Amino acid sequence: MDETLLRSLTPGVLGVLVRRGADFAAAEDAVQDALVEAVRVWPADPPRDPKGWLVTAAWRKFLDAARSDAARRRREDLVDEEPPPGPAPAADDTLQLYFLCAHPSLSPASAVALTLRAVGGLTTRQIARAYLVPETTMAQRISRAKRTVSGVRLDRPGDVATVLRTLYLVFNEGYSGDVDLAAEAIRLTRQLASAVDHPEVSGLLALMLLHHARRAARTAADGSLVPLAEQDRGRWDTASIAEGIGILQTALARDRLGEFQAQAAIAALHADAPTAEETDWVQIVEWYDELTRLTDSPVVRLNRAVAVGEADGPRAGLAALAALDTSLPRRTAVSAYLHEREGDLPAAARLYAEAAHQAPNLAERDHLTRQAARLNTHLRP
Repeated sequence: MDETLLRSLTPGVLGVLVRRGADFAAAEDAVQDALVEAVRVWPADPPRDPKGWLVTAAWRKFLDAARSDAARRRREDLVDEEPPPGPAPAADDTLQLYFLCAHPSLSPASAVALTLRAVGGLTTRQIARAYLVPETTMAQRISRAKRTVSGVRLDRPGDVATVLRTLYLVFNEGYSGDVDLAAEAIRLTRQLASAVDHPEVSGLLALMLLHHARRAARTAADGSLVPLAEQDRGRWDTASIAEGIGILQTALARDRLGEFQAQAAIAALHADAPTAEETDWVQIVEWYDELTRLTDSPVVRLNRAVAVGEADGPRAGLAALAALDTSLPRRTAVSAYLHEREGDLPAAARLYAEAAHQAPNLAERDHLTRQAARLNTHLRP
């Protein structure tokens, strides 16, 4: 069973049901039931038109659920609207669904979580990790969001800021997680940039392009992570870098700075440096100061501590790190790196091993384990 195919078809099928009058929560349930049926049936009897099959199956699942509710007459009228057999429309409703999920009745955080789960296809655990909250907390948030929009006509789309936040989280999960959604996030952000004249849309697109340009160099042939300073810059996609920097410069010229433009500026400074040693860390710290002012995010402060350690020395970086919560994800890994730069190899080895146990994915855990082993080898008498 091709799970990637099912994932790619889900937004379009969901969009068909919503356009035909299904409320979002019921439509999502029907699509999930249809996917389960596809997993059971397709291996033995694959359909000629997978999307059309899913639309028909999901609509029937929706009707079955609708008939059990109180307004029986209205729901029986919907039977006449069942899509006919044959190819389904090829229209791409994904971006529209992002806006519909950002409904004014939801808080921005709930809207983002609902979109990631229902349209982006991320698991509750992946979303919780992105938000730095327990999985149970995120599950409750998504359930509340579903209850809020249940029965609500999704005809009032949400704002651009919420959609941008969602696209950014989808990209990050595809870029560093275990589900490849990065290219899809870039595609949707390009669509949004062509439809909306907003500097932060351009800032996000630039940021995605600049990060994605380095993707080929981020892993070695054996799948292990390659730190930025050790990456083969000849493998970076120079066309994407040039496009990203051009988009960023146009956005910055409008003098309406936002967090995505600031992040893109940091990424551009990394991409522009011919070697790791020539990176302009002083300017990167200045951009992190701007970003901290805009977001006051603990993750931003963590990344700023790394930049301070490069610009002003590891002792200054450790001083910046000391002000951050010890439970912050990846804080221990940053502490290990800065202690190694400071020359305290025993502490660095211990911290790398501790960070490996806290790593959110296998590739990162393996990388940190190798770092600890490398230092322990040097420490042996």
